[in-house]
Amino acid sequence: MNKLQSIFIVTGPTASGKSDFAVELALKHDGEIISADSRQLYKGLDIGTGKITKEEMKGVKHHMLDVCELNDDFSVATYKKMSQKILHDIINRNKTPIICGGTGQYIDTFIVNQTIPEVAPNKKLRDYLETKTTEELYQELLLKDENRAKKIDKHNKVRIVRALEIIDTLGYVPQQEIIKNNNHITLYLMDIKRELLRKKITNRLEKRLKQGMIEEVKEVLNKGYNVTECKKFGIEYVAIAKLLRNEITEEDMKNEIITHSMQYAKRQQTWNKKYKEKAILIEVLQ
Repeated sequence: MNKLQSIFIVTGPTASGKSDFAVELALKHDGEIISADSRQLYKGLDIGTGKITKEEMKGVKHHMLDVCELNDDFSVATYKKMSQKILHDIINRNKTPIICGGTGQYIDTFIVNQTIPEVAPNKKLRDYLETKTTEELYQELLLKDENRAKKIDKHNKVRIVRALEIIDTLGYVPQQEIIKNNNHITLYLMDIKRELLRKKITNRLEKRLKQGMIEEVKEVLNKGYNVTECKKFGIEYVAIAKLLRNEITEEDMKNEIITHSMQYAKRQQTWNKKYKEKAILIEVLQ
């Protein structure tokens, strides 16, 4: 059997149990896990990102965790370059690669054929674009590259800014196409009802708060990051930063995190629709 036939991908919405499922898959198939989570790349963001613990790993080797500092710009191109190297190393050691995560653009690097431009960050342009609202930026992208605009998450300001940055340098954003003859990939898609998902997100939040998530956000703020800069780390860090600045109450903080997490989960599910027909659906019941 060709080694490439034993690549597994586990994806789905936040809080749907991807990590636990991937670990069990790895134990069954002598595998190693490559994280496809854009926030878990960062050192020091453990509780708020739900980074898997040593105990939860159950001895399974995990890759692409804690690979960069908080102030690093980590592009999709960089992720692809690093993760592909790890993928081939795992295969060469006769292990089974298992990609696990909910960052759609990272999952896509294993499934679609795309030349990802290594365009360096343009601080001057980014500072200018940050003065605009997400809606204004989306409309600008729509004018400059309608095809890219239709495929991007129009609520994700970071992604839109990056797309405009690439257009400013190259004049366009390279198109993607689904790789043909990809039978070597087995894609598992976590399928969960909305009511259960809300319950799991709520319970997860309470657990993380007890584990010290507020203290973790304090440490991020103490390193010089403000509320706006916390956006790239996720809604948990933004909402708690606002709580620590006495801008919102604890109840508001919790509601904000739950609401935004549900919205994020919906966007993840929308992103994954294109793979649903090819995926093995894993029904989440509890």
